[in-house]
Amino acid sequence: METGSLSSTSAQTKPGWRGWLAAFRVYLEPPSLRMFSLGFSAGLPLLLVLGTLSFWLREAGIDRTTIGYLSWVGLAYAFKWVWAPLVDRLPIPVLTRVLGRRRSWLLLSQIAIMLGLVGMSFNDPQVALLPVVWGALAVAFGSATQDIALDAFRIESADADRQAALAAAYQTGYRLAMIWAGAGVLWLAARAEVPGASGYQHSAWHTAYLVMAASMLPGVLTVLFSHEPINRPLTPSKNAMVWLRGALVEPFADFLGRYGWHAALILALIATYRISDVVMGIMANPFYVDMGYTKDEVAAVTKIYGVIMTLVGAFIGGVLAMRLGVMRVLMLGAVLSAASNLLFSALAVRGHDVTGLIFVISADNLSSGIASAAFIAYLSSLTNVNYSATQYALFSSMMLLLPKFLAGYSGRYVDAFGYQNFFTATALLGVPVLLLVWLTSRIKST
Repeated sequence: METGSLSSTSAQTKPGWRGWLAAFRVYLEPPSLRMFSLGFSAGLPLLLVLGTLSFWLREAGIDRTTIGYLSWVGLAYAFKWVWAPLVDRLPIPVLTRVLGRRRSWLLLSQIAIMLGLVGMSFNDPQVALLPVVWGALAVAFGSATQDIALDAFRIESADADRQAALAAAYQTGYRLAMIWAGAGVLWLAARAEVPGASGYQHSAWHTAYLVMAASMLPGVLTVLFSHEPINRPLTPSKNAMVWLRGALVEPFADFLGRYGWHAALILALIATYRISDVVMGIMANPFYVDMGYTKDEVAAVTKIYGVIMTLVGAFIGGVLAMRLGVMRVLMLGAVLSAASNLLFSALAVRGHDVTGLIFVISADNLSSGIASAAFIAYLSSLTNVNYSATQYALFSSMMLLLPKFLAGYSGRYVDAFGYQNFFTATALLGVPVLLLVWLTSRIKST
């Protein structure tokens, strides 16, 4: 295991500004740099099947209710725990022997993502929506599989003290990819439009999504030139029941055995922590289209400037978690995430207001970065390294299951009650999370 020369313990013991400087040096260690690069590969597909896709669909004239239902494509991320044991323990013929368990699954999933994006690019949702949906499903399943292998890769790349820093480095690469998958797609689509022609043009989106498929190549190269963080050979078993027990039962039994009845409270927190952000996010891009924001305005404000604010929040969250503790930052992130949705409610009243959009996006993305860094560190702390892929997949899947399910009805809610009431409702969804964070912090302290 590669951890570098800096320990978070020494960073905590150094006084004043020297302690803070030493803490920030963790981002220059090799595991952090690798995680930054692989984070880009993980962040690229998500918007292309959720956020950016909803902008494309809305511009193509697809109604909000349908867009809301199509967000259930994202449930692939919520059910990835089903095949996580296979990713954790099953070798891929030839690839695993050459690359190792983690890298072989990473490479296979990246290829699936690229093929799915190419398939989406060649189909026009205005003419035939179903082929676009099938392509999005391929991307989602490939991306979810990549997340399983990558989470295990990250957890096994450094000790527990560095997981918050690795989470922040991962988030940095992830958010930079989201700039490209958000602002980049909109910028490319705007530049590829036929001059003088008005309205929706599929050819522009075709070009943009082909470029996105090619943008997965840096992640592929990173996988090929990295190495396995831990090489623990698995003892093969001819007994299928023995294999299933080791792959499926033991990871979950280990978690329940370590936490007992407290596991229910921990899982409740995991299932609801990001509910405000996830439910609100599905209708964000249709909101921008309906408010009259152009592709260039959305690209510049929400997809570039906003993501930069998320990066700032991720670094702040990672350092605060190391200095102040993960649970305190979890509480801060929960408060900020719920409150920032109220700003969208106010923006819905103002209509097309670029200055207001900049302010709202700044607050929302800064909050999201802080919350994400702390939450990833918290999830990582719950895993046993012997079952890292399966257990982390369970946690991150539960994080998305309820929010993604509710988000499917977001379009219907907006159609019935309007954007202002919708954003207010998503803020209220975050209130129970505050109680769960407080209760969980008391459990950990006893």
